[in-house]
Amino acid sequence: MKIYTRGGDGGETTLFGGGRVSKDDARVEALGDVDELNAALGWAIAGVDDEPTRSRLESIQHDLFALGAELATPGPASGGTRPKTPGLPDGRVEELERWIDEGEEPLPPLTAFVLPGGVAPAAALHLARTVCRRAERSVVRLSGVAEVDARLVAYLNRLSDLLFVLARGQNHRAGAGDVEWKKGP
Repeated sequence: MKIYTRGGDGGETTLFGGGRVSKDDARVEALGDVDELNAALGWAIAGVDDEPTRSRLESIQHDLFALGAELATPGPASGGTRPKTPGLPDGRVEELERWIDEGEEPLPPLTAFVLPGGVAPAAALHLARTVCRRAERSVVRLSGVAEVDARLVAYLNRLSDLLFVLARGQNHRAGAGDVEWKKGP
């Protein structure tokens, strides 16, 4: 099987379960932003050296594939039969919340706004966080024109919080601390 099909040369793509849409369709935009988030996480994982964080991020990458499958599959209102997708595991948003709470335990309390930066793994996690926020906005935009499982938005919202905490944790473990925003010149 060849990687190229030429099927998208006219600016359209096929959704899971059938049906073709423009490549600038809200569903395709959301799917692309989630794909970019997954790639940003892959970049962050490459720099993270503590196993618990790596393991959690790799688990999240699998979640994002399931989330992407959900986005790539229009609901029954689109007129077709909706194929079964893996979906997010039950309780995953709550699990992200537990990971956030665990990640915050060793960190000093926030006393200032934090700039994205610090050691390389922290900077990569901050970048992934901003991509996550964009993906969340895209999924919300899609939900305005199509049926979207509300758990997807909640997952992305919580994931961006987790990525912020993990970035702070990487700086903390490296002894670098947060990069704080300083007002004025």
